[in-house]
Amino acid sequence: MSRRRPTRHASADELLTELGRLTAQALERAELQQARVELAEALQRELLPAELPGLPGLHAAARYAPARHGLSIGGDWYDGFRLPDGALAFSLGDVQGHDVEAAAFMGQVRVGLRAVAATATDPGEVLSRANDLLLSLDTRLFATCSFLRFDPVTRELAHARAGHVPPVWATADGAWGPCEDEGGLPLGVVPGERYPVTRRRLTGTGAFVLVTDGVVEGPAFPIEAGLEQVAKAVRAGAASDPAELATEVLAVADLTGHTDDAAVLVLRHTE
Repeated sequence: MSRRRPTRHASADELLTELGRLTAQALERAELQQARVELAEALQRELLPAELPGLPGLHAAARYAPARHGLSIGGDWYDGFRLPDGALAFSLGDVQGHDVEAAAFMGQVRVGLRAVAATATDPGEVLSRANDLLLSLDTRLFATCSFLRFDPVTRELAHARAGHVPPVWATADGAWGPCEDEGGLPLGVVPGERYPVTRRRLTGTGAFVLVTDGVVEGPAFPIEAGLEQVAKAVRAGAASDPAELATEVLAVADLTGHTDDAAVLVLRHTE
């Protein structure tokens, strides 16, 4: 009859050594993840514009907040720049995915939109060309986006969106609503996509506000409820300073418990 060898139990010292090894590995992974998060956030902030352009009768402000838990940074952006013909262009969007790769792709989208907008005056054409440009990069990422063009002569605001959250507008006399315009697919999904354009003339005093889904949507907070909260803030602050209104709108993200980046762009118009 064979005799089984007694099981050898690890000593206390050996257990402590193994625990120390596992702890060191966990700390190393956590430090690496934290370093990637910090790099993505730094890259994100460096890619965002230091200031936004404005004209008499139109002033812009924006706000950005990283994800609440610091694990979903790198996708949201806002931008504003002057066009060769004197008009102003603005964009706001959200790249699918997070981390450094998403932040870098976000930079490519912003640059692509600026380059295309220099030669195309129609926002729908800008998005369509940018879409084909991003597809030519052969990346697995895509982005939702809103692109706007303001003509200071006609005071017309032309707007097109690619799979993005609809804007919200309000005027000082109490009128308000979401923009129920038709949009197209996100950028970088289908070649040859076309994007309808909505045009509105900005009269009186009011605000036109764009947000990313990190503002209006959370783990247990539906996007419709988030848009309702944004609308309340915009209605209440339609005549206020655009920077103050942007801060109030961004605060909606605290209600939703956002786990994603959050960005807000406010255009305030006056006579």
